[in-house]
Amino acid sequence: MRFGRFAGAAVILAALLAAPFSQAAAADPGSPANLRKLTKQAAELSKLYRGQIEALEDTRLQAKKAMENSERLRSQLATARADVGDIARTSYMTGPFGSVQLFGISDPTSVLAEATRLQYIANERTNRIKRIQTLVKRADDAKKASADKIKELERKIKEMRDKRDDVQKLLRKYGFQTPTGGAGLTARMVTVKMAAQQNFPFPYGIGCLRPGDPGEHGKGRACDFMISRGMASGAEAAQGDALADYLIKNGARLGVMYIIWKQRYYDVRTGGGWDPMSDRGGVTANHWDHVHVSVF
Repeated sequence: MRFGRFAGAAVILAALLAAPFSQAAAADPGSPANLRKLTKQAAELSKLYRGQIEALEDTRLQAKKAMENSERLRSQLATARADVGDIARTSYMTGPFGSVQLFGISDPTSVLAEATRLQYIANERTNRIKRIQTLVKRADDAKKASADKIKELERKIKEMRDKRDDVQKLLRKYGFQTPTGGAGLTARMVTVKMAAQQNFPFPYGIGCLRPGDPGEHGKGRACDFMISRGMASGAEAAQGDALADYLIKNGARLGVMYIIWKQRYYDVRTGGGWDPMSDRGGVTANHWDHVHVSVF
């Protein structure tokens, strides 16, 4: 009876393992193909609106991470399928406790040792099945999370498309500038940089032009105002807050497009207001040591 229940559980697990990811990728809104399509659309919008749209980029990165996690668990499930098959085959041959292997052993010490070994094997099988059951649940959750993030990206792309008229008005208001002078910055970026320097000290420097950078740094339309050598705190964090506040209050006059500071972004094209940014892997990547400014 125990053997029947154990073998039956293995069969049920095999069916569970086959269930996740069963839909065809082409019909799956959470598929890698759909993420690639939306990534292309987000890039086209950023180009049309003259700069990276943090609302889209942040959601794209979250969707990418969720997709990678889902794919990793999917790979683990493929291995788990083989594991379940091994459990089922072993159980069929030996039974859950392998009691047949104890037959003919007359020495009590040997019987006890063999029984202990077989009990360990049986416990290990049970634990493996439990781990696989947990993996099935995690894989299913990861797939749903990935699909949700991709839907969110799709929704935000639609929102930005709907704002096209408003954004185009902003672009017409500020016009289009190309870099001038030896610094390789646009006149607007030079003005913002000088205004910031007149109002705030920057003992750790200011980084602007990055030749070859595909974003605003490469186009002479962005600067990083270094606030600290590490995670800003105390007076340094207060200075960063003050600089960000100054750029927001004077943004319409100076032509500020968006600001990133303390793992948040403020984008005029999306309506302004601070929005949280997902973890990008470090103090600098998350903008805890500098204020990034991009101009129209």
